Amino acid sequence: MTSRSEPRILQFCHGYDGPFLDCARQYASLFQGSGYKVTTVFLTGAADAQVAAGCASDEVLFLEFSSKAVRGLKLGAIAALRKIAAQRNFSFCIAHRFKPIYVALLGTGLPVIGVHHAFGDYQRKGRRLFANLLRKRLSLLGVSDAVRDDMRRCLAHWPAERIQTLYNRIDIETLQASLVPRDEARRALGLDEQAWVVGNVGRLHPDKDQATLLRGFAQALPGLPPGARLAILGKGRLEANLKALAAELGIAAQVDFLGQVADARRYFQAFDVFALSSDHEPFGMVLLEAMVAGVPLLATACGGAREVVEGVGVLFPLGDAAQLAQGLKHLAGLDEQQQAACAQHMLQRLRERFSDQAVRDTFWQLPQVRALVAEA
Repeated sequence: MTSRSEPRILQFCHGYDGPFLDCARQYASLFQGSGYKVTTVFLTGAADAQVAAGCASDEVLFLEFSSKAVRGLKLGAIAALRKIAAQRNFSFCIAHRFKPIYVALLGTGLPVIGVHHAFGDYQRKGRRLFANLLRKRLSLLGVSDAVRDDMRRCLAHWPAERIQTLYNRIDIETLQASLVPRDEARRALGLDEQAWVVGNVGRLHPDKDQATLLRGFAQALPGLPPGARLAILGKGRLEANLKALAAELGIAAQVDFLGQVADARRYFQAFDVFALSSDHEPFGMVLLEAMVAGVPLLATACGGAREVVEGVGVLFPLGDAAQLAQGLKHLAGLDEQQQAACAQHMLQRLRERFSDQAVRDTFWQLPQVRALVAEA
């Protein structure tokens, strides 16, 4: 039973699929040692004890609405959240993605910090109108400067301090402890233990632009170590097209399509290079996972990926297979000492910018958070 007098934070999430369970953990961990308790509420998804345990929250509630039930006006969700808020002493709400922001603003009288994980969330006129009507209680966070700037363009009349950046982060030590050693990881993935391997992890979808990765790998191949391979982990609607493209480029025998791999980040030490060819990735959590594994990075110079990789890896222009090929050849030429220095540099970047502690320090200095704490 919760005490009505305990100061609490309401964290409201759409669901816990994919990266959003760890997202809930990341935001709950911001309040460790703060004096606030955290109640995390999931709008969709069945009640799950394992999910609850993974949230780092003092209380986890599941509203268990179907996706269909949260279309339109979402009156049931609004009523359910209003009841939860009436029984607890919430200071403010952190809501992830637009639907939870909408429900939190209409279901409670709380100040809401809305967190956005994608581009284009305020391109629709109706959403801009809603945000403008409730702007006195709403401030926004983007998971990268690129997402923040996209929102600032859409909400051009908002003061800049009400739309800020708070990076995604990673539990470095926990992930390091879970990593599968290189040789074992290669055996688990069915990769040649002696080959020089470029890794890619993500949906086989136009947004991930693995077609450019295949073209770049094909161009680079004569300049890569003998027996070099490209390993692509993930499933999606472009699988047949990408396999056909690999055959057309004459590299089908050098490309391993490994399908969906459970908890793939544990196997990243199987790779000699990690390449991300995505079209305007909002952030690129997979890049942090590769950095924890100490794998040299190659990524597109757009979206949030630039902010993660710049200064610690190689960037290439979106869709530019020739520059991607040059990047692969450059990374293939690193000696052991250079690789060790690269891994150390990435670890330093993680600790300074993308660790739980670094982001916690940033969070409490955000203008909207300082204002809310001052009002409490």
